[in-house]
Amino acid sequence: MSESVTRTTLTTSPGLLASLDPLLREWLPRQRWFAGKGRPVTGFSLVAATELLPPGGKLGLYHLLVRAHQPLVPVPGAPEQPADCYQLLIGEREALPPRLAPALIGHVAEGPLAGRTVYDALYDLRPAELLLEALRTGARIGGLRFERDASQDIRSGLVPRLVTSEQSNSSVVYGDTFILKLLRRVVPGVNPDLELPLALAREGCDRVPAPTAWIRAELSGDSYVLGVLQPFVQGAADGWELALRELAKGEDFGAAARALGRATAEVHTALARTLPTVTLGRTQVQQLVDGMVERLDAAAQTVPALQPYAPGLRSAFAALADLAAEGRTWTAQRIHGDLHLGQCLRSPAGQWWLIDFEGEPSKPLAERRMPQPPVRDVAGMLRSFDYAAHSADPRIPGWAETCRAAYCSGYAEIGGVDPRTDPVLLRAYETDKAIYEVVYEARHRPDWLPVPLSAIRRLATDSGTTPIPSQAPSPSPSPFTPAPASPPSPRRPRP
Repeated sequence: MSESVTRTTLTTSPGLLASLDPLLREWLPRQRWFAGKGRPVTGFSLVAATELLPPGGKLGLYHLLVRAHQPLVPVPGAPEQPADCYQLLIGEREALPPRLAPALIGHVAEGPLAGRTVYDALYDLRPAELLLEALRTGARIGGLRFERDASQDIRSGLVPRLVTSEQSNSSVVYGDTFILKLLRRVVPGVNPDLELPLALAREGCDRVPAPTAWIRAELSGDSYVLGVLQPFVQGAADGWELALRELAKGEDFGAAARALGRATAEVHTALARTLPTVTLGRTQVQQLVDGMVERLDAAAQTVPALQPYAPGLRSAFAALADLAAEGRTWTAQRIHGDLHLGQCLRSPAGQWWLIDFEGEPSKPLAERRMPQPPVRDVAGMLRSFDYAAHSADPRIPGWAETCRAAYCSGYAEIGGVDPRTDPVLLRAYETDKAIYEVVYEARHRPDWLPVPLSAIRRLATDSGTTPIPSQAPSPSPSPFTPAPASPPSPRRPRP
């Protein structure tokens, strides 16, 4: 282990956070991964601070876990909700070189770092190298635990680079060998982003990159997963970008969608083999339906455009409850939980991988770890094909329908059951997902609100008997005929 690692100590001085407070109030809400946008930060509390490089030198480095306190609504005096805990890697220098200008947090005016410049250290080579070295050597630094799979080798000297397109987390690529995903908003407990890939690796499922190493924090009896190091899939394209490229060329994506359906089913069957499954009867299904109806009612209050469709949407949920009341049961298991094209990678050879098993970050950890019907993942992917189709200008008629049908066919080839043979369950989950999208778009991207609303119109009138064609349309010499141009749309919509 390097000397810089062995000399680190746990820092508990409140003066450190106090000196950073005014800078973090300005900088933190501007980050893509900050979850509390739209509500002011009223203060911070320190969970833990660890010196990774000693202060006073050319470069200082702190690992911080801080809680950001915010009111429930952006009104002075409003009650606060439980504070989110964020992982920060703070570097401090006398001045930043030009290459680190995008990482600037600010200049500290007082406290132990007075006169120094602080910045997001993930942009810097030395801090990123230190993280990999700590993982390679299995270091323990204060409450931080750097752990690894001893059967996998981690070479030193790999050059790091920050992935700048991340949203809810941050990632660093080392050479073209590893990628380290650092979770930004962290909660105590077993994180599925480590739990499920480890379980799949034990099961021998090669559709998910197996974790090589990981970072945890052990603090006051609580365990936090902070980051996961996995093999970097060199040359791979994420499914969203790949779909957009094929759309731009007017190419059929059906074969790729079928292969992705097979990969999804492989992951689901492996998870069902290695982790417990449960049976959902009338009581459990009614609880699921109640949650769906509750989300619909809240969404209709938030987005009035939903209100005319609410009765039809409720019928999708009522039909599922009726089946359960008649004695129908379903199997629930661990699933991905937030599956869409952007959560998939395809190699140049055509192999698909599923990534990012964290689940919906806005959901409580206990809820993200609950067994659920696999069709929830299927519904998420079907909605993602619809989003991709709406990104084409001009639109390509039938593209989404072809992909949706091919994906379900591929899923059936491995899973043994075609999701379309349970149309009531599929409609309920696709409806629930579309309602979530409506609220998201209304809040963040109103220009894209017509995309989920078009699905809402279909789902509100769909009896649940024919949600997707039983087969993809037969190929023809010119299967895609451009539709009239649609209004300009923002690039890269993601549900």
